[in-house]
Amino acid sequence: MDYNYKEGARRVDDILNSTIDIKKDSQTLPKDDSKFSFSNGYYVWITAIFVDIRDSSQLFSEDGLENAEETGKLIRAFTSEIIEILRLPNGNSDFLREIGIRGDCVYATFSTPFQSDILACVDKTFYINTYLNMLNKKLVKLGKREFKAGIGMASGQELVLKAGRDHTGINSKVWIGDAVNRASNLSSLGQSGVTSKRLFYSECAFNNFIDLLKNKNSKNNVDNWFTRYTDNNNNVSYYANVIKTDFDSWIENEMN
Repeated sequence: MDYNYKEGARRVDDILNSTIDIKKDSQTLPKDDSKFSFSNGYYVWITAIFVDIRDSSQLFSEDGLENAEETGKLIRAFTSEIIEILRLPNGNSDFLREIGIRGDCVYATFSTPFQSDILACVDKTFYINTYLNMLNKKLVKLGKREFKAGIGMASGQELVLKAGRDHTGINSKVWIGDAVNRASNLSSLGQSGVTSKRLFYSECAFNNFIDLLKNKNSKNNVDNWFTRYTDNNNNVSYYANVIKTDFDSWIENEMN
């Protein structure tokens, strides 16, 4: 390999001396990647959801390579339906913008310009929480260890840019702001030393969906569903164990 560092230095200078057309008047984040270039960016409201397996290193290594096939089946079972729930549109609104797997974590980001969009993301977390109950019940029947997981969700305004190397086809979106990192960090708190509950929501997300959730469930004491939590850095979040009742009843009735 012979890296041309002089050309590299010129490319870096070009980037550092360039201007970025940040589009603050765009209500939603474009789904069409052709709308992104290496000279523009979008400052928009987004919501991120992360689902993180607890103690994954133990899960992956406890039986070594002898049971690698079984471990592979567990991971596929965990990721498959979570991805299905995350990718489903909200009515006529296809607000998903990115979905993927990072190691032992499934994640997705959504364009959420309206509070109703954030509420739709919350609904997805309720479905995922209930799905994990279903998966664990199936695992227990097979004599396997149950999954523990954290589900973190956060909302906020972020700058979304295309980053990578121009003219190579190697690029990806970069999310600059608090929502994506916050959702990732919150997913590490579910079913941890903090609480046995899986669901964690950032304060910003909670403040944007709670009134709509109350209106939708006017016969219930929705405030009792959530517990306020403040970490050592004074970051506020809310944890819960909300489930989809029809789905959960079907699980309890032996999935018949």
